[in-house]
Formats: sequence, C-alpha cells, structure tokens
Amino acid sequence: MRIIDNRVLDGEGRTLILRGVNLGGGSKNPFGPPGWGLRPESLKNPTEASFVGRPFPPDEAESHFERLNRAGFTFLRLIITWEALEHAGPGQYDEAFLAYLRKILLIAAEKGISVFIDPHQDVWSRWTGGDGAPAWTMERLGIDLEKLDTTGSALTRQRYGEFHGGAPFPRMAWPSNYNRYAAATMFSLFFGGKTYAPDVRIDGKNVQDWLQNHYIAAFRHCYRRLKNCAAIAGWGVMNEPHNGFIGYKNLARTEKPMMPTGPRLSPWDAIRTASGYMTAVPVYNEIGRKTSKNELLNPGAHSLFREGFACPWKQAGVWADRDGKPVLLRSDHFIPFEGRQANFMEDFHKPFTFRFIETMKEADENTFFFIEGMPPGASAAIHPAWSKNDPPNAINAFHWYDGFALFTKQFRPWFTINPDKVKLILGKKRVQAYFTECLAKGVQWSREKMNNIPCLLGEFGLAFDMNKRRSFANGNYSLHEEALSMYYNAVDTNLLHSTIWNYTADNTNKTGDGWNDEDLSIFSDGKERAAAGWKRPYPMATAGNPLSIKWNYRRGVFRYRYTADSGIAAPTVIYLPAEWFGPQTKVTASLRCEHRQEEQRLLVFNDGFGGEAEITVTGTLHPPARQTT
Repeated sequence: MRIIDNRVLDGEGRTLILRGVNLGGGSKNPFGPPGWGLRPESLKNPTEASFVGRPFPPDEAESHFERLNRAGFTFLRLIITWEALEHAGPGQYDEAFLAYLRKILLIAAEKGISVFIDPHQDVWSRWTGGDGAPAWTMERLGIDLEKLDTTGSALTRQRYGEFHGGAPFPRMAWPSNYNRYAAATMFSLFFGGKTYAPDVRIDGKNVQDWLQNHYIAAFRHCYRRLKNCAAIAGWGVMNEPHNGFIGYKNLARTEKPMMPTGPRLSPWDAIRTASGYMTAVPVYNEIGRKTSKNELLNPGAHSLFREGFACPWKQAGVWADRDGKPVLLRSDHFIPFEGRQANFMEDFHKPFTFRFIETMKEADENTFFFIEGMPPGASAAIHPAWSKNDPPNAINAFHWYDGFALFTKQFRPWFTINPDKVKLILGKKRVQAYFTECLAKGVQWSREKMNNIPCLLGEFGLAFDMNKRRSFANGNYSLHEEALSMYYNAVDTNLLHSTIWNYTADNTNKTGDGWNDEDLSIFSDGKERAAAGWKRPYPMATAGNPLSIKWNYRRGVFRYRYTADSGIAAPTVIYLPAEWFGPQTKVTASLRCEHRQEEQRLLVFNDGFGGEAEITVTGTLHPPARQTT
C-alpha cells in the first residue's frame, strides 16, 4: 500500500477503503478468565502479568481471523499496551508475548488480514483506572500503588466498592481519572517534564526523557521482533494522548472536566489530596450542574508517596507546606512555554510523535503512522497539525463517539445531544445529519490543517448493554442495528477508512469487554451481535476514485458511484456479505460485472472505460440473523 494525495492505493493503483475492527477490548488486561480484570486481585503482582493470549489464544486465531475476513473486516487495529511488553521492569521485555504476537500475525497474513498496531492507553494505566503503562513508571517516582484509590488519586473499577460502601461503579466513570492526580501527573511528566519539572530525575535523566525513552524503546523492540510479519501495515503512536495539567491557566479552577457528572476536582484539589490533605470537592449531576453535595477525598489523610519521596510538583515549586497547610504558589505553572502560552499539541505532543516515528522508521521506511489527537469529550479535543515537511505516510486517525449514547447507555434514533453546543437534536434525519457532520469535521481538519493526509476513524461504537440490557433477555438487537447503521452511514458519506470499537474474543453478556464495565464488542458468547448494523457492503478497492457510497439495509439496496480510471486493468472489488446477497442478487451497471458469491465479492471491470460509473446491487433481503438467547 502507498499514499498518494489523500488516498491509500494498492499495487494496482486502486483506491482502497480500509475497513475493520479494533482487536480487541480484552487486550487492555493481562490474560485471564472472563471478568478477572474487573476484580481487585488483577492489580496485584504487576511484574508477573502475562498478556500471552491477548487478543485470543493461539489455537483460536484461525477461526477469529476467518470470521473477521468473512465480515469484510480485513484491516484491523491491533491493541498492544506498553505494560504487555515491559511489565517486569525497565528494559525487561516479555519475549514470550512477542513470540505469541508473531505467531498470530503470521496467521493473520495467511487469512488475508492486515493490521496496524496501536500502542494503547486509557488514563495512563490499569492502576489509575484504565490501561497502558507498566506499574513501575509510577513506582519509580515513589508512588505507592496501594494508596492510589485510598488518596483519591485514581478511581478504579476494581477497588471502587472498597472505598464506597460496596456501591457499584458509576456508569462510564473511568474518564474522570484524567482530572485526578495520578493520570494527570504522569501525562504532564511524560510530555512536559523537562519544562515543568526540570529537577525531577530518574536514573540520572529528566523524568520526561526517561519515560519517553522507555516507551519508544519498548515498541521499537516490538517492531524488531515483528518487522518481517507481512500483516503489519503501520503503527499508531499513542491512543488518545492527554495533556494532563499542561495548559491549565489556573490550577485552582476546574477548566477541562472530562466528565459532566460526579466529583469535580481542580488540579489543586488533586495535588493537595495526593500529599495527605483531606479535600472536599463539589459533586455535579448528569447535565453538568453543581449539586449541593460535596465528596470528601482522602478522609484518612494518607500520602500517596512512599517514605523519602514527595509530590514532583512540590519539588518544582508549584506549591509548598506552610504551617502545616498546603499553599499554591504558582497557579499558572503549566501555561507558559518559551515565553508564550503553551500549545500542548504543537509544543509537546508533536515533538514526541516525531521521535516515535523517526525511531520506528529505522525498521521500515514504508510503514504507515496513525496520528491521534485528544480523547473525544475533552474540551481541548483537537487533532495535531501536519505539514508537507513533516514525516510522510501519516494518516489522521481521529476518534468519534455518539456521546449521549455512550455515556448514558441509551439510544433513540430520533434523539441525541450536541455536547459542544449543549443542544438537543430531534428527528432521525437531523440526528443522521449531525453524525455525518461530526465525521466531516475530522476530514475537514485533515484537509485544512494536516496537508490533506488520509483519514481513518480509529474508534466508534455502541454499548450493547444499553437500555437496561433488555436485548440480553429478549434477543432483539434491532435498535443496536439501527444505531450502528446510522454510524456507518456517516462513515460511508465521508468515504472514511474505519475500525469499529471493538471485537473482544472472550466477551460475555455477564462480563462485557472485561474492562470498566464496558460492553461494546460486536462478538459475544461465541456469536456476532447486531451484525445487520455493521456487516454491510462497501468498495474494498476501486479502479478509480470513489464518489459516493449508499446502503439501505432495510431494503437491501447498495449504490456506489466512482470515477473509473481507464488505465487500471484490475477490477473494482466490492464486498457483498453473503447474508444479504445470495444467488438472486441483481446487479445494475453499465460496466462488466462478476458476482463471486462464495468469495462475497463483486468484481467490476473498467475494460478501458474512463469516466463516472454507477453500480446498483439489490440483495435478497435475508439479513444476518439476530442473536437469540
């Protein structure tokens, strides 16, 4: 594959549309039985973790890759965490896991699957409420892992009940960790340690260089072990990087809350709480309004740090103890950069991205790199800029979710909320237009700010346990099918490459994806879920330039327009899922076509024709079967 302008081309010069799935949600946790990653014991013995078996055991790889290929998902975002590579300690790589990865990637290539590898993280690590970094990244700073929840420095699903009277973990609460001390501090040090904590050093190096060097070296080592695997098409740099405290104008204020509901900490609240000061913080309701309640954090007045260590921001002069009380000395500590206001993406994220790319390119000059911006929902959620002088073979891999459906676990096709404008959107046509507009903004940013590089929607998806899990009881996934169809309509209208979140091989209705009570896997209990919403026709390779894609899953009618290139002899290839397109499939086209039903492909031959072509394919209205219980 190669990139020309904003198109990804194959060896025949055909325009590709890359479509697949994230593989998978379970890879955020070490390998274990379903649900194990939700229990407190999963946070014990971090050096002994093993990710061999993620995303699935080796003896299951063929069947899973065959299923994905049959679904038209031939381009996958393969989830690998830093912890999976280097959990035992700095520079100690898990060679058994790397050998396992190599084995399944060889199987992927045999089954016609390509991947790009995603160095995944969410709110830094499993010990800070998410996944990603090894525990030792915090331990070397003197952080006591046992005190993260105790001090309110992190909110974990595994230990929430221990500190909240056995109460269940609040719905989609994990993103609030971006505003808590541990994750915010680690991101600030990782990206901006040399600027904002210049005297904080580990093994003689500034903490920023120490962390980044280990991160990049781990994935460079991974590439050395895997570089001859033909399935690898590219690498992500980091999933949903975050600025931490960088860019805050006033540490005493909550400027960038990731969650509208629950306790809302300012950076100063988070900092003093971690150092052993009880702190009462306001609680907000689901629409983001302050309630009359406060939540007391760190009621036992414990310090997060082991003896001999202290808060790095105290060392940096951000605050001090005065007469037994914490005093904020520099509320604007994280705003200046080289005499001006800091820009996280340009001043911190982009230099790191360049370092990562240059190091990885040593292994393969032709690999693609997938660049991401801030997490969806962050008030500063922007993509990086990219110029013609920046490294080539870059792809804007932005993320998008229907926020109302994701955070409330409800979906109505005629209703959603625009969070940026706090505006209700009513009517199915308006909701569909809004979804399409959201994705169009990502494409527009790429065109105007990133030198028109290609775009891939790296994450989008739907909670299958929505609407109080009713579908688990009655087996009716029609509402899920409609939601996913609307999301994919927006993808098609924008002619986007895409990888849906996600495929978790060991998902069950009881345990979901096994991480923070999320349940977005399109595969569960050995079966596909709501396949009529995501198993749909699309042009895999076009002998020309795509113009429009339309699929009506209720009527079973697919229409595709493109500008045919008379110089390309290879056919246009359209994926036609067999569940929809059987022997009675009707094809209307001015060009020569060949339906290969067993292969689930429609081949369209230009035969020297150049100009606009349109293909209409009518299926037999036998959609993928709905899951039954």
